[in-house]
Amino acid sequence: MSVVLLLSALAMGLLGSSHCVLMCGGVVAMSCSALPLSRRSRPIAQLPYVLAYNAGRIASYAVAGAAAGVLGATLASFGAVERVQLALRLGAGVLMVAVGFYVAGVAPALAWLERVGQPVWRRVLPVARRLVPVRSPLGALALGAMWGWLPCGLAYTALAASVTSGGPASGAATMTAFGLGTLPTLLAMGSAAGVAARAARRPWVRRVAGVAIVVFGVVQVAHVGRAWAASGEDAHACCAGHHS
Repeated sequence: MSVVLLLSALAMGLLGSSHCVLMCGGVVAMSCSALPLSRRSRPIAQLPYVLAYNAGRIASYAVAGAAAGVLGATLASFGAVERVQLALRLGAGVLMVAVGFYVAGVAPALAWLERVGQPVWRRVLPVARRLVPVRSPLGALALGAMWGWLPCGLAYTALAASVTSGGPASGAATMTAFGLGTLPTLLAMGSAAGVAARAARRPWVRRVAGVAIVVFGVVQVAHVGRAWAASGEDAHACCAGHHS
């Protein structure tokens, strides 16, 4: 399991969580809206609901990450293992750069990427609607599990990185790390939605976060480039050895 990959996924979730405020913050607020007014006014009373919602959401991410890890391991097993993994990592790095530009507000939303998940989401949405209004932490857990499948370019970029992780356990760990990175902002949404939303929408906050994600993506692309060149040199040396 790559520590660098886990840290990159964690950082992407943390730095890109301003996007999560817009995508998921309303669901967090909705999971608390069914509380009695006396409890709704106390952040500590909302905590079980917010934690349950996020636990369900991150569990869905982990399931998707495990599936992505299986897919990556399967693709890599069909010969040229190292080159396939490098190509997948390169694609994940490029996507990370694109998401960084989007979070910074200098590029359009990755609507084309989010359309990939629309067929799944159309099946999940009717089930999610039946869970509203949320009246218990268990209901919030179930709603979070449904909402984890919401089409999201940021999550799909982390999922692309999970494909390169090497297997189901590492894929699940990568997506869990991404989910934990988004947790601080979404926990703040539950207890102080207005403050968190205003901070996340500030242009300088989004620009700083976007630039940081771009840097992570560029570092990954550069690392893949070096690894690709090294693998080519090794292959050339091997062939030269056979000819001699």
